[in-house]
Amino acid sequence: MTMAAGSSSFGTTCWWGFSPALDLQRECLESSMAHLCLSQDDLPELNILLVGSVDGRHILRTMSQAHRWPRRRINFYIVENNLEALGRQLLFLSLALESPEKLGLQEKSEMFLELLGNSLIRSPTAAYLQEKSDLFVRYATDPDFQQRHLGAVDMSALKFKERDQLEGIFRFWRNPDPQAFPIARLWDLRVRQYLGTRYDARRGVCDWDLTMKLHERGARAIGGREFSRWRDTGVAFELREGVYDIPNKTLASGRLLRHKGELVPARGYWGDIGTGPYLPFGIESEEPSLLRTVNGIPAKSAQEISLYNVTALFHELAARARYTPPPPTSEVVSGAAPAQENPAPNPDPDFQDHKAVCPGPVRIHFLPLGCTARLPCRSKYRQPFHLLYFSCSMVHALTPELQLVSAPRATLITELTSFLPDVRKEQVDAFLDRVTAMAAGAGFTRCGTPEGQNQAWARFQRQEERPGDPPPS
Repeated sequence: MTMAAGSSSFGTTCWWGFSPALDLQRECLESSMAHLCLSQDDLPELNILLVGSVDGRHILRTMSQAHRWPRRRINFYIVENNLEALGRQLLFLSLALESPEKLGLQEKSEMFLELLGNSLIRSPTAAYLQEKSDLFVRYATDPDFQQRHLGAVDMSALKFKERDQLEGIFRFWRNPDPQAFPIARLWDLRVRQYLGTRYDARRGVCDWDLTMKLHERGARAIGGREFSRWRDTGVAFELREGVYDIPNKTLASGRLLRHKGELVPARGYWGDIGTGPYLPFGIESEEPSLLRTVNGIPAKSAQEISLYNVTALFHELAARARYTPPPPTSEVVSGAAPAQENPAPNPDPDFQDHKAVCPGPVRIHFLPLGCTARLPCRSKYRQPFHLLYFSCSMVHALTPELQLVSAPRATLITELTSFLPDVRKEQVDAFLDRVTAMAAGAGFTRCGTPEGQNQAWARFQRQEERPGDPPPS
């Protein structure tokens, strides 16, 4: 049974973040860094807990810019509330670490954005997804094979049941039948259910949400044409002059719905139809020329900014040097690349000649679903985390027990709801007040904001324990 439903534009399943990517080493407070311990190889060890980061953007940016900082061993611990989000992060990490011999920089960047935010993808991207899905089935069932081919990722903490379910997700991804996930129909059904009587005026609703909400809150780079196209079709990035006609099955997830009095499993699109996938990489950039305006209008679109930022990220990850863009040519004028042939998928399932790029002293740990409350019960997680990140969809997991897993003077960053069109200004303020109170209950006090879009996050620091204070219980 395949369905789509939802009464809110942000849905019940998060596929991308509602804030730009962060270099977490830059955002971690100096007092938190002062409490790093040495690892077995005598490197300072930075432990980061990511709860609901969904798309791996913070991991990718932190890894790519690690060469800018003193050498440290970085451990990322990922907690999600659905396995599809874990599967997508595995896909994005695998794509980012693909060897240059297998996938060129431009093609890698374009595929990443397609898989991140498009409901429909090109046939070369679909072929790549099928190829990786075959590989991921082996990852889920053969831990030794996974470690040989993608050693930076540790899936050993996942439960056997979760591994089995991941295998089922990957088998669905490699299903070539486009009717297995009719995303065009599901998208339209979801939009109709959300807008109701406003459906015929959806263009006006789209313009209002963009100009009066997203633009006013700091996402001015998102253009009206690209935003309207995404709202109508779910296609956010048209980077090549190709045909986008194959469903992106990574955006499918399952739910139990009541049908004729019984709960039945349904697969559909339950994600965002209001904000869009432009926020992670499309509204900020280290290249100032991308953010200039002409007569008050941004000169570059969110698609162009996203492509530049992702290209720079992947270049920096592989070369460990800042990206210098090539001089512009007459062939590329609007951010869309000319169509060209893509290399055929590697038929060898073991990929012996295409090992992943080494990301340096980095380890990414996938933890069991929704396990934040259970972490204090494990001795290995007693006060190891120097930085903790919570998405706006997972702040309910911000409980007093976090005192037991956060290191002295730890940094806490929480994503806010500023870029959710359904959330009014007073509700955004109330959400910040609620998050501040929850952080205080866990022993954290407000400590400025991360750089960049300061409306998108709040930052906190763990309070020092004063003599005579009772230990956390």
